[in-house]
Amino acid sequence: MTLTGIDIIDAHIHQWDPHTTPRQFSKHATLLRYVPIPIDLATKLTPRRDREFVGEASAYMSPYLPADYRTDLGGTAVSALVHVEADWTGAEPDETRWVASLPFGVDTPRLAAIVGAADPAAPDFAAVLDAHQSASPLLRGIRTNVANHPDPAVKSFAAHDGRLTAPAFLTGFAQLAERGLSFDTWVYSGQLPELTALAERFPEVPIVLDHLGTPAGIFGPMGKSTGRTAAQRRALFERWRADLTDLAAQPNVVAKVSGLMMPVLGHPVPPRGAPTPVPTLVERVRPMLTHALAQFGADRLIWGSNFPVDRPITSITGAAEAVATALTDAGATTDDLRKVFAGNAIRVYRLE
Repeated sequence: MTLTGIDIIDAHIHQWDPHTTPRQFSKHATLLRYVPIPIDLATKLTPRRDREFVGEASAYMSPYLPADYRTDLGGTAVSALVHVEADWTGAEPDETRWVASLPFGVDTPRLAAIVGAADPAAPDFAAVLDAHQSASPLLRGIRTNVANHPDPAVKSFAAHDGRLTAPAFLTGFAQLAERGLSFDTWVYSGQLPELTALAERFPEVPIVLDHLGTPAGIFGPMGKSTGRTAAQRRALFERWRADLTDLAAQPNVVAKVSGLMMPVLGHPVPPRGAPTPVPTLVERVRPMLTHALAQFGADRLIWGSNFPVDRPITSITGAAEAVATALTDAGATTDDLRKVFAGNAIRVYRLE
């Protein structure tokens, strides 16, 4: 399935420079910059959960900026971008200001919106939101890093689960409604019920589920005990399917069909420069996308490349074609694809 003639907005990208901006992986990137260790050897020396999550680490060890995205874009015609926060460890509004300063729209797609980092549980949450909005008029919402997995060998980004329903989080969350801001969240699949409870409590806040809830290990072994057998993977899919159905019943939630090529899902990582064939990806992701389309409908799905995180598995073109083909196989029409690949992002992120 090609996307010729369909406008595309990439509603989920990341930009970083670990050498000049504060990132979780800045220390490792700086070390490799000055110590001539081959990146493959350095990767082997990192914890297993980090290796399995990134798949292939080169994108994290160097800047990933508009020109790098343009190179990865290849021949895919993308008209606009939404940037989503990415492992910034300094004051959160500084990332929004930095992203807004990057040279998008010169020989790259224009930057249409920014989703910044902020934690509703923080006592200064309202002031942080004000600072984000002052940093750039492109701010449309925030994302809080809450992904936690019960398998200790699967990389978590939060110390524990339950953050989405904690009292302090709920108290601050109301500030988003007051400012007309949306909430992106990336969770592992076991956390979907938490997100459903949050969405039910705040029906006035648009909530975007990133990456369809990432059932880690659904395509292959991950961590110590995740997706090790076909039976485990089937059980993981069945639970994900049931929990996604419950979440989709909340009309304020839309889902991103993004991040489906993340290595943490259990994709075998191919040799560098040899992306997974699109038909192989279609076979893997079709059951997930068939269910997502049935539950959310074409009006509540948004595509994003999640680049460069998904790059070890496929290209931007490959990711887009795999999603488009799987959705078409599930019954999506050309008009449906226009919504998924552009129209819904325009509505949800209020793009000009």
